[in-house]
Amino acid sequence: MSENEGKQHFVPFDRPVRAAFIGLGRIYDLNRLAYVDNNDVDVVALVEPSEERRRQRALDWPTAKVFSSVEELASSGIEVDAVEVLTPIALHEEVVLSCLALGWHVNLQKPMTNDLQSAARLISSAESHGCQLRVMENYLFYEPLLRLKEAVDSGELGAVSGYHLKMVASGRGGWDVPGDTYEWQFEEAQRGRGILYFDDGWHKISTALWLFGPVKEVRAWIGSTEVIPGLAVDAPTTIIWEHENGVRGVWDITLAVDMYLRSDYYTNDERWEVTGQRGFARVNRCTGRGIQQPSFEVYLDGTMRSHHALDDDWASSFRDSGRHWLRYLRSGVGPLHWSAREAYDVQSLAMAGYESSARGGLGVSPSTFAPPLPSS
Repeated sequence: MSENEGKQHFVPFDRPVRAAFIGLGRIYDLNRLAYVDNNDVDVVALVEPSEERRRQRALDWPTAKVFSSVEELASSGIEVDAVEVLTPIALHEEVVLSCLALGWHVNLQKPMTNDLQSAARLISSAESHGCQLRVMENYLFYEPLLRLKEAVDSGELGAVSGYHLKMVASGRGGWDVPGDTYEWQFEEAQRGRGILYFDDGWHKISTALWLFGPVKEVRAWIGSTEVIPGLAVDAPTTIIWEHENGVRGVWDITLAVDMYLRSDYYTNDERWEVTGQRGFARVNRCTGRGIQQPSFEVYLDGTMRSHHALDDDWASSFRDSGRHWLRYLRSGVGPLHWSAREAYDVQSLAMAGYESSARGGLGVSPSTFAPPLPSS
């Protein structure tokens, strides 16, 4: 897809972007980092139904006005250029359509939506209103993963033989997560959109497409484990796919409810390993700190090279992704990572995985399974 696709109506701002946060829950603590001490932006408003959160987060932005809804902000007369949408997934379509209709550019927390039809409606609205709709993917800004992509693209590993992604979800450790966040996640699970494969797993699907391009076929076995009565988590799960370039990937998701994982954030142990004909490269951790080794290593010609001096704090990827978005609004220089149409490809692969699992692991082609988008 052309980097210029969808830009025909966009003119970069020649002044700081007037921005608002919509949704002030746990993930706000990471997304706000891009806006702190940033001359590209002026935070003018905060939107959140919880009075307690409005009061707490207002301390971060003394000059910003606070509102309980998008409608209140829209009727306030405050000028807004762009919004950071951090609401639960089930609210994405309603909130984003309202923002696009107001002419606001949108940086949307992943996953894009719960289904392809909803995602297509968002894309259509953004293009008809001449707005930029970005689905933020912070993992593409995590320095160890950037080093992994450099190793792959440089050819130093030789022709890629295959790669492996691993996730271990732990039940102990990490930061506190508000109860209402889990309530939304429980509701998502009831809709068949699991927290491991669909929500957090969106990142892993994104990195697969980023590293090796479109997927020709996916086969998935999405499991279920009851962790408390009436609540199941979507593990153990195994997904395999073949990219159009012939590279094959395997992604396994494991649940270890009693395992303690050191983490400043969520208790998720994540690893990536790409094997080439001459060697391999691996990212040992991301959100959590399970493997106490350098976050990026390359094995080549009998020697393991360990990279110690990397910015491997997961929060930094949120900071850098958000800064990238704000620089884009000021300069027009992309790619967006992800544009709405690119995010549709991520959504298509996720949905094709669900379809494959429903068919007992039969192969499904994301490109033929997903309804095609109209030309922009």
